[in-house]
Amino acid sequence: MSLDYTVLQAAAQWFAVMRSEVVSEADRQAWHDWLAVPEHARAWRRVEQISGRFEPLAGDPFSPVATALLERRQPSRRQALKTLSVLCGGGALALACGAAPWRSWAADQRTAIGEVRDWRLEDGTQLWLNTDSAVDIAYADQIRTVSLYRGELLVQTSGDQRPLVLRTAEGRMQTRDASRFSVLQRNGSTQLSVFGGAVEIQLIEQRRSRTVMHGQQVVFSDHHIEPDHPVQAGRQAWTSGVLLADNLRLDEFVAELSRYRQGYLGCDPRIAGLRVVGAYPLADTDRILEALASTLSLRIDRRLPWWVSLEPLQQETA
Repeated sequence: MSLDYTVLQAAAQWFAVMRSEVVSEADRQAWHDWLAVPEHARAWRRVEQISGRFEPLAGDPFSPVATALLERRQPSRRQALKTLSVLCGGGALALACGAAPWRSWAADQRTAIGEVRDWRLEDGTQLWLNTDSAVDIAYADQIRTVSLYRGELLVQTSGDQRPLVLRTAEGRMQTRDASRFSVLQRNGSTQLSVFGGAVEIQLIEQRRSRTVMHGQQVVFSDHHIEPDHPVQAGRQAWTSGVLLADNLRLDEFVAELSRYRQGYLGCDPRIAGLRVVGAYPLADTDRILEALASTLSLRIDRRLPWWVSLEPLQQETA
């Protein structure tokens, strides 16, 4: 369930108040009253979730265990997984902790937020891994398989005659010929963009398939494939460290930019429909925000160091 922008902003403001050095009893009571509304409580949990990536784990009932894990010297991945298995209930780990986070944490190749990597496989296939992404790669005599657990991947296949299969949570994509395509794993859906060749989609939940041709883009879930659309021109610009906007809505641009930043990045609904045009180097996302604020006459609201949003430029009142 999506949260209202104004409620999220209010939650961030309350978070700043409650983390201040001096909190009055009146503030504490007002916060409790505000938190009694279910949507407010959900927004507060969202802010806490984001803050947990930046602030100490003090007050967390699991913090002693987490601290012990963090303080160990260079623990191996196998040791850490064994410890987490005990914490999460052994065989119930996939259900308790979530299969996708588990697999992405242990994946062959991973990128941090803001990091983009590329490498060449043994058969000559070129891969580019976008920000905050994770993949596994498995080669066999008859087939090549790439599993994308999180984020985005661009593939340029070689002349190898073995089929290449790319799996996500929603389905599998397969190509036999030389192809160039990108796959973006979203929450509950996969987006496939084909820049060269052809890629066949097969859904997880149904025995449905469709071949997506060069120049087409499609979004699919585990049971439904949406109609094809012309591929977005800038969909592969990130491989060169650029976020390309061709008359893109501001809220869509901000959502894309947020993938390359730590913390929260939001856009006030009152300015969501403004249009963005240009090529923006991803090496410094703060400079991108400053450029947007200058060209579109916006205000950058920094409620917390890790909570930033774009707001309408408002005149000061006396």
